[in-house]
Amino acid sequence: MDRDGGVLDGFHLGYVPPGVGDEVSDFSSEWEDVALTSRFWERRTTDGHRVDLRVHVLRGPRLTDLDAVRDFLAAYLERDPAQWRLTEFPHEDGSGLTDDTQAFWLVEPGVAVTVLTIPEFADALAATALAVRAAP
Repeated sequence: MDRDGGVLDGFHLGYVPPGVGDEVSDFSSEWEDVALTSRFWERRTTDGHRVDLRVHVLRGPRLTDLDAVRDFLAAYLERDPAQWRLTEFPHEDGSGLTDDTQAFWLVEPGVAVTVLTIPEFADALAATALAVRAAP
């Protein structure tokens, strides 16, 4: 059965893949003048907890274009931009980029969304990200 992820900071999260943990938490933070509103889905494991899926809505004036979003996320997620292999990810709300476990796109200057998952749910990444839409 398909699960709906609810609304997060003006965006409807229309699809949560089967098997993703049932424990849901919301967080708000700021980093480098970008406000992040986040929702995490996690599950208990024998070693503690594991986050299966994360969605972040990013808001900040430095997010002027897709390159600026990529640069922000590379720094925020501590990824080497030279090693980060990304391909185009066409989202109905705007142009984006993706790798095996993350998809992100610029909705409009100053607003972006990113969806991150673990390899176990990588096959559902595109469907999950494409189901994130601006809430009416």
